[in-house]
Parts: sequence; structure tokens; C-alpha cells
Amino acid sequence: MVFSSLLFLTIFLPLTIFIYYISPKFLRNTILFAVSLIFYAWGEPIYVSIMIFSTVVDYVHGLLVEKYRDRPKVARRFVISSMIINLSLLGFFKYSDFFISNINSLFGSNIPLLQLALPIGISFYTFQTMSYTIDVYRGDAKAQRNIISFGAYVALFPQLIAGPIVRYKTIADQLDHRHENVDSFAQGVDRFVIGLGKKILLANNIGLLWNEISSKAFGDLTVVAAWLGIIAFTFQIYFDFSGYSDMAIGLGKMFGFTFLENFNYPYISKSITEFWRRWHMSLGTWFREYVYIPLGGNRVGKVKFYRNIFIVWFLTGFWHGANWNFIFWGLYFAVILVVEKTFLLKYLEKGHNIIAHIYTMFLVIIGWVLFSFDNLANLGNYLKAMFGIGGIQFINSEAVYYLYTNLALFIILIIASTPLLKNVSEKIKNKNEKIYYVLKNIVIVLIIVVSFAYLVDATYNPFLYFRF
Repeated sequence: MVFSSLLFLTIFLPLTIFIYYISPKFLRNTILFAVSLIFYAWGEPIYVSIMIFSTVVDYVHGLLVEKYRDRPKVARRFVISSMIINLSLLGFFKYSDFFISNINSLFGSNIPLLQLALPIGISFYTFQTMSYTIDVYRGDAKAQRNIISFGAYVALFPQLIAGPIVRYKTIADQLDHRHENVDSFAQGVDRFVIGLGKKILLANNIGLLWNEISSKAFGDLTVVAAWLGIIAFTFQIYFDFSGYSDMAIGLGKMFGFTFLENFNYPYISKSITEFWRRWHMSLGTWFREYVYIPLGGNRVGKVKFYRNIFIVWFLTGFWHGANWNFIFWGLYFAVILVVEKTFLLKYLEKGHNIIAHIYTMFLVIIGWVLFSFDNLANLGNYLKAMFGIGGIQFINSEAVYYLYTNLALFIILIIASTPLLKNVSEKIKNKNEKIYYVLKNIVIVLIIVVSFAYLVDATYNPFLYFRF
């Protein structure tokens, strides 16, 4: 699916752009809807029907919610109906085997697993369609009367399969009244290329190291190798997901849409609270708007406040995958956030920035161990290896080899995960715009050439968030 999606973009994107821009404005949503369905069907020909079903269901529910808005109880029933249908689809395809396997373990039963293939991106577009009916019910957006325009929102291919999660109210006006122009298109191209470079040149290359180390048997690991491996994954997941978000935002700009940012240099954070304001911001915003605040947020007593945090983070973990490790990952951060909000945050804010940053990154890295292993035995063994438990060597010649062969890449990754390059480019732009644009265009061309060279020869090219 990954290679197919990238192949689609490289072959059909120029054609799609050409057809889109020569078409009259009233046809452009139709073109986007059709191309988006083709894009999805390219990798998931069977499951495109589920997306069409979701589109029709939520389109109808939106109209009914708006029709009965002056009768809140009736409107609320339609909102609940929409949520039940959407969550049932998500639950059936994503969580059926999880519940069956746990029932089998608990009761010694032998219910066969369904072994359904997960529709790609279902977690993302399910949340998007639910946000639509909720926004209409709250009066934050008007119901979309044109089913083609609504379908274009649901299936919008730039961010369809791995986010960011675009709430309906964010682009409701843009669906029918967006203004495409050359400057926005050029900015979109630049942003797309930067995302492509993050994904292909950075995430994929450091992912090779993680792939090799994480597949080793427990007895073959060393402390240094285990830490190098999980630090590699820490960078891989960031540049993989933020790279795709950049590509989605860039593609959106090419077609006149402005999507909200999804990442804001999370690895410069000095607390876990700050980290989650900077990481996967569209998901955090969704849970805050549609779960945390309706539960009362922080405007309730302490017990309910802590309850709200645990509910949100249990759901955040479970949203990511139908495995216990994701639930533990979510609850792990819930505990840390409760501790920070209770007393620790004020000390972190007053303390030394370096200490606060080390504290944050240590906890984030441990969190990525929980996230990366769906087999709990392997998860436990990897944590043991990181802390030298069970007779694990501290370092050997192989670990030294991993370190020096990837040292330059680690330095590049560290720099690229901070605002340093952005700040330098802005200073150059402020001093001399001509030099800035010449250098920028050279960099963009180099990223394109090198990325496509890697793509042609690539055997390792995963998109980590496609499975969510």
C-alpha cells in the first residue's frame, strides 16, 4: 500500500492537478471526490464501499440534526445514532479480534478470530465524520447540502490515510469558497517536498537501524544497542508521521485548503504536558473538543479531573491499536500527566531547561518502547535489555558499529527535529530574499532528486501510521 500510494502520487498527482485547474470551480469538489476514491481504491478496492457508506450515513445524519436542532432531544438522538454507526464500523474492523482473543483467554473458549484486514485510515476518517455531526449539533457548522462536497471532505486524499484529523468546522467554508492561487500552490509544493524528504531520507534510513535491532533475540542485545534502537524508533516515528502530515498539508495547499498544523517540534519539550501540546495536535484537539471538555475538563473536582484524564488517555491509547500495549501506553502517559498537573509541572517550569528536557525525552523514549511492541513478552525483554537486567552486556563490537555508522545520521536527525534550520532560513530571508529563494529552490530540487532515487531503489519503505 505504501509504495502504491507513493506511486499514485507521482504518476497521477500531476494529471489530477492539471484536470483540477482547467475545470470550472463548480466541478472541482467532484474531481477531488472521484480522485480520492480512486486513490483509496488503489490500495483498498473492497473497503472503498465502507467509506462511501460512512459518507452517506453522516451526510443524512447531518441534515437531520440541523432539521431538528430546535428540538434538542431529537437532534441528540441523531448525533448518537451517527456515533453508534461510526464506532460500530471502527469497532468491528479494528477491535473484533482483540475482544475475541481476550474472551478466549479469559474463559478458555475457542471462538475463531475474524482476521479482518483493517481498512486503511479508518480511525482517521471515522473521527472526521463524527466531528461533522457533532459540529452541526453544536451550531459550530452548517449541514453540508451538497453530498459531493461532503464526500470530498470525508475522502479528501491528501490526508485520507494517515491524517492529520481535519475537523469539519475547520474547512467547512473552504469546501465551497476556497481560493486557489500561485503563491499557495508554490507553498504547498515546498511543504510536500519537505515532508517527502523527512519520510524517505530521514525516517526510512533510521528505521533500518530500529528494524535490525528490534528483531534481535533478547540474548543478542546489549544495553547500548537497545538504547540506540529505541532512539532510532523515536526519530523514525516522528519523521515518518510528521513527514506524512507535511505532505498532506502541502497537498491541501495545492488544492486551496488550509489544514491545521499537526506537529510543532515535540522533541524540544520540557515536560510531558508540553510534549502532548506539540505532538499529533489534531488528535489531541479532537479528544479535547469531543471527549475531555464534554466530560467537564478541568472545571470539575480533582477526582473527576483525574478521571477525565484517564478516560481520554485510555481512549487515545486504544485508538492507536487493538493491543494491550497501546492501552498501557495511553495509561502510562495519563499517570505522568496527572503527576505533572498535581505538583511536578511547576518545578519543571522553574527548574533548569536541560534537566527538564532530559526528563521529558527519557519518559517519551520509554513510552515509545510501550508503543512499538505489541507482544508484551518482547516489550518486557526490550526494557530489561535497556537497563541491563538479565545478564545483558553493556556494549559489544556490534553496538559500537551501529553507533559510528549512524552517528552522522543521528546528528542530522537531532538538528532536523529542532527549529534551528527554520530559524536560520528565516534569518537568511530577512537579510537577503534573493539568496534565500535561490538556496531554498536548490534544497527543494535536491530533496526531490535524492528522494526519488531512494524510492526507486527502496526495499524498506513503511508508513507507520497507516495501520491506525
